[in-house]
Amino acid sequence: STTHHDFLKTAFPSDFLQIGSSLVEMQEMLMNSRDDPKNPLNKSCNVIASDRTNWVNVPAELSSTAHGRDVSRFVEGEKTVLQEPLAIVTRNNDREFSDIINWVVQALFYGVEQGLTKNTTLCQNYTNLTTYHASKLNFLNAVYCVGNYHEIWGGEGNRQGMNQINNGTSGMIYAIPFGELDEEDDDKRDFDVATSNTLRNFEESRLLNCGVVVPDGFGRVTNLTRGFVGMSSDYCRILAAAVLSGNYDLVNITTFSQNDNSSFAALNDGTIDVLAGVRVEKKHDFGSPPSTGGVHFSTPYFYGNETASDDVSFFSLATREDDVMFSSFVNCVVLATIYARENEFTRKKNKYMPFVSIFGNDFEWALRDAILYSGNYDQIYKKHFGALTKAERGRNYLNEDGGPQIYSFPGLLVTVN
Repeated sequence: STTHHDFLKTAFPSDFLQIGSSLVEMQEMLMNSRDDPKNPLNKSCNVIASDRTNWVNVPAELSSTAHGRDVSRFVEGEKTVLQEPLAIVTRNNDREFSDIINWVVQALFYGVEQGLTKNTTLCQNYTNLTTYHASKLNFLNAVYCVGNYHEIWGGEGNRQGMNQINNGTSGMIYAIPFGELDEEDDDKRDFDVATSNTLRNFEESRLLNCGVVVPDGFGRVTNLTRGFVGMSSDYCRILAAAVLSGNYDLVNITTFSQNDNSSFAALNDGTIDVLAGVRVEKKHDFGSPPSTGGVHFSTPYFYGNETASDDVSFFSLATREDDVMFSSFVNCVVLATIYARENEFTRKKNKYMPFVSIFGNDFEWALRDAILYSGNYDQIYKKHFGALTKAERGRNYLNEDGGPQIYSFPGLLVTVN
């Protein structure tokens, strides 16, 4: 469930790689390399490539000896090669249950931010669970009954790097690994696009309807609009370029006030296909009030500058939950702008973006078309905010050094009577 082997294949010939099934076995390979380096029959290694969590949790007896042999001369490297997130996976045919799982995880983060810990006196039992809307569940029960994120993780070593709460002084822009984006089975490709009414409709309409949330009194959004609203409207055009074969101008942008639910109502009734500039909130994720319907939020493309003890603003693209394939496509496009920055792909280097056929043959060039229009994340940011320092950008720069990446979405302080 990792891309470790895929990465190593690009760095070493295949016959140089040995795969171990446990940390003990990998340590044995390393010992063989040192004790009998010239024996061609040994399955030996000079280096172990592994998750940092494997090392911080090594029992004392393994870290000091391995089968009676001293391992004190082995050292852990300081360079982070891959930054792969671990997550809980659910089926995509029950969005509400998936949302509940996501918000349980968010509650664990929130507990650390607010100094909440396991507390059996606050651990509540529900008496009439069926009477509650999912958004009204007391997700803090996860903390009070089991513990916060750090309590569950355990040792201080696990709180290093990305597994720390971001206090606003380092970047949080991060793209999860794409993995395999190519679908070799043509029938499977056709099935995927057939399951998405939204993607299929673009073949006929040739127009993306995109909403942008703006402050009250904001004027008309144009190609010259800059700042956060300009960046959000640009993500509409980036998505249009991806879904309509590079035609970034085939988009109808409608603005909505940030002070009401009209934008979510328009998304729910199909007036717009996607909503940009929206703040990630629990009530909208679950659809509260229910008449607005639940939405799916993409990977954030902009973060607020609030302190670690406050609700930090996450801004992303929102789509309806009834079209999982299109929501995945939109998220993939947002990730593409960050992926391009990670790999230093500019507009001129768009040809190095991966082909993506998992959404059907018509969208194989989607990521290349997106980056051809917008460039990478830093190019987009500079276009709308100018050339700012990392300190001035707050959380809005690439987390390329494995710095703190943990923070909870807003809306978790809920009281259940």
